[in-house]
Amino acid sequence: MNALITLINMVAWLLQVMLIVWIVLGLLAQFNIVNARQPFVAAVMRSLDRFLEPILRPIRRILPAPGGIDFSPAVLLILIIVVRTLLVDDILIPLALR
Repeated sequence: MNALITLINMVAWLLQVMLIVWIVLGLLAQFNIVNARQPFVAAVMRSLDRFLEPILRPIRRILPAPGGIDFSPAVLLILIIVVRTLLVDDILIPLALR
């Protein structure tokens, strides 16, 4: 059971890091700080987009985009943090105290 909870926590952490990298890289490309046409940057952005888009799509259907601003990455980041916090505080700590 502990191994499964640890695995879920690690996957959630990896997803959180990928989402933050995707957000920062997108902002850097938008403000022309990073050249999005450079092969390495384009490959990283494309692979992160392909991985995160199916996860963000259901949130985008539910959440309206006021003024063209996409809040779905922020919502997903908050959900990941809540899941990781609940997982650690409500499951891992009580299991460790037994």
